[in-house]
Amino acid sequence: MSLLGLDVGTTGCKAIAFDIDGRILAQASYEYSIETPQPGWAEQDCENVWRLSIQALGDVVNQVRSSDPPKAMALSVQGEALIPVNQSGVALHRAILGMDTRTIKENEWLNVTIGGDALFQTTGMPLHTINTLPKLLWLKSNKPQLYQNTNQFLLYEDFFINRLTGSPVISHCLASRTQMYDLHKQDWSDEILSTCGLDVGRLAKLAPTNGGVVGQITKEIKDQLGLAHDVSVISGGHDQACAALGSGVIKPCKAMVSTGTAEVIEATMETPCLDQTIQNGGISVYRHTVPGLFVAMTLNHSGGLLLRWFRDEFCEPQIEAAKADGGDPYDLLLNGAPSGPTSLYVLPHFAGSGTPTLDVNSRGAILGLTFSDNRQTIAKAILEGLAFELNINIQLLKDCGITIDSLYAVGGGAKSNLWLQMKADITQTPIQVPKVTEAACLGAALLAGVGVGEYENFDEAVNQAVSVETEIMPDPDMAKRYTERFETYKDIYPALKKLSGL
Repeated sequence: MSLLGLDVGTTGCKAIAFDIDGRILAQASYEYSIETPQPGWAEQDCENVWRLSIQALGDVVNQVRSSDPPKAMALSVQGEALIPVNQSGVALHRAILGMDTRTIKENEWLNVTIGGDALFQTTGMPLHTINTLPKLLWLKSNKPQLYQNTNQFLLYEDFFINRLTGSPVISHCLASRTQMYDLHKQDWSDEILSTCGLDVGRLAKLAPTNGGVVGQITKEIKDQLGLAHDVSVISGGHDQACAALGSGVIKPCKAMVSTGTAEVIEATMETPCLDQTIQNGGISVYRHTVPGLFVAMTLNHSGGLLLRWFRDEFCEPQIEAAKADGGDPYDLLLNGAPSGPTSLYVLPHFAGSGTPTLDVNSRGAILGLTFSDNRQTIAKAILEGLAFELNINIQLLKDCGITIDSLYAVGGGAKSNLWLQMKADITQTPIQVPKVTEAACLGAALLAGVGVGEYENFDEAVNQAVSVETEIMPDPDMAKRYTERFETYKDIYPALKKLSGL
């Protein structure tokens, strides 16, 4: 029987059925929108996300129903999003997403009342607008009637599990992204909730600490999906941590780089590193999907979104040519780019900076332009800028004693050999590309498989279902050339910040 992984991301959902060897049997995906009713706000119609996700699941079940029907499923979800629901589990408001930045005042209050150091040492989450806790405080202060009428405040995992099984349950992995979870006690933090005047009974029940089955799909949903037998629902987790599992990053000294809309590093740890440097760099530390392990997460908000912006705004000929011959516009965009480092510098802060500076006021820049530069050169310079940001975060992790011997690349960015080689050269770290780069769905499926005993443990799951297809080693000559340029790159953000007066 197959294993289902459902990934509920920020802009789209994807359902994939895998066999126990990690082979993809069927998949389906749908996109949905983000609403911005005010500057800095980011909300989402979570009922529409649910409908489209169930549609994706149904499409996959329809493909494997007779040949390899599903036995179990788990969820990989976007983090931090807050969803107030009534007693029936129906959303009373759009989900407030992690990228929403309306909670600056709430963070100031938390800093004065509890303290950023105390919050980080307890939860592993630095003060930031991304966290669920300040979103909940914002609702309490600004929408008191909605707050009063809400039965529970859920995230996407427990919102979905409630619909699938009839009971809202959240993984320790996702709960530890909320800033309301005590990393050390493995439970909701009574101290934080009490100080904030929040009731733990209005949060979802935590899954067992070792993961496992949290319920069975209800008859109503089985009928909707066309299932004739029971399907177990397993505790899942945050999408990036699921992707770490799905790429085999379950041992210290291993890290995953996931390049999609944003670019994220997930470094595995046996104990939570709550170093002051980690905190100052805005790096979050939370529970891995694998019980007993932790991850440190860096974030670059731009990621692949920056190259997509450049493609859509300035590369219409390449887009049309790709449509005409069925090719990839990104290949055409980079075809003919300089073989070595470009002469340009791109500061990829088009959505503000990510870790370690977390400067929402920082802006993107392209430096060094001349009349001899073309689209291909600028496109490659964009990739260089993103790789330099990646290297800044890797160096920060290493400075805190987090060893990274290999980077496992997943997501859309893992399809570009040019970009992968550049990352290897700039970070001077070997890049491993798994055979299955849909790592978030695979990670969820592996959680499902361990939960129902298809694998004895996570080591066996990874050994059986995850394999490396390509290894990319740093080129010594290119590494040296990029090291020289990296030293200059590090000066750009401070200089531009000073010039802008921000």
